[in-house]
Amino acid sequence: MSIAPEIARLKACAVVPVVVIDEAEIAVPLAEALLAGGIDVIEITLRRPAAMAALEVVAKKVPGILPVAGTVVTPAQAAEVHNAGALAVVSPGFTEGVDEAMKKTGLPWLPGVATASDCMRAVGAGRLTCKFFPAEQAGGVAGLKALSGPFPQMQFCPTGGVSLANLGNYLALPQVICVGGSWLVPADAVKNRDWAQVTKLSREAREKVAELRD
Repeated sequence: MSIAPEIARLKACAVVPVVVIDEAEIAVPLAEALLAGGIDVIEITLRRPAAMAALEVVAKKVPGILPVAGTVVTPAQAAEVHNAGALAVVSPGFTEGVDEAMKKTGLPWLPGVATASDCMRAVGAGRLTCKFFPAEQAGGVAGLKALSGPFPQMQFCPTGGVSLANLGNYLALPQVICVGGSWLVPADAVKNRDWAQVTKLSREAREKVAELRD
């Protein structure tokens, strides 16, 4: 089965920073700080009014990073992030409406799943690469192993409670292509424009991934 190049990018990076941005003007230096640390993917979540503008500016001005739109929960948002320049989309759950909207965009979409019923709906729609969310609250590594039993064709990006301390446990699972986490971009670092801290945390994550893959 062929894999979309954007999904391949997620897998190669292995760690996807989940970012909440309140001011669009910080999006570019934030993305550049991630790149400096070896992270070439950014998930900008639609949790703040500035998110769409931030997504658009990163897509235009930081060509070295893969712009991913997160927390897409409505069909209208699917169209909006496509127009803003997102190259992949992540959602906390699955609905047929968003699925249809995403098919119209042609972008890779990782809908969120947490239960067997979620997985059945996703598989039925042909969505075999999904976000496992909220990962730790949904059973963590053990929960994902159990869920993968009846769905061996699926692959996952666990997000929610993932950190440098436990990312290795998730990445050790063959069905996990990457993990998502907010620890790479702490709120205090963003508030203080401490891009050196973001680069440091990104480098630590990439070094951890390299150790795991040796």
